[in-house]
Amino acid sequence: MRARRKALRVSQGALGQPLGHTYQQVQKYEKGIDRIGAGRLFEFARLLGVDILYFYEGILDQLSGHPFGFAEDEAPAPEHRLSEVADLTAAFLRIKDPKVRKQILELVKSAASEKGKARRR
Repeated sequence: MRARRKALRVSQGALGQPLGHTYQQVQKYEKGIDRIGAGRLFEFARLLGVDILYFYEGILDQLSGHPFGFAEDEAPAPEHRLSEVADLTAAFLRIKDPKVRKQILELVKSAASEKGKARRR
């Protein structure tokens, strides 16, 4: 949610206002302190101009991998990854040329699949 909000350059207060939420509540949702119910998530998707599935992109890939929690596994720091995702999304959405966006998307997908192959070996 944060990545899309930042990409659209909308403040937390402006996003929460139509739903009667303060910026503090939106901040809690974005940080994962408070859970977002399905109905509320649907409303946020509508306000952010995305399909509800936007918030679930890539989750099947994460769920099909090896679960974290074993001593030999290292889970990446979630807050660090979210910041990177927000920055990447914001920069990507500023690219005007659709061909360049498509090339970058293919590059990222390729890099991700190569990393996954290397991890499985």
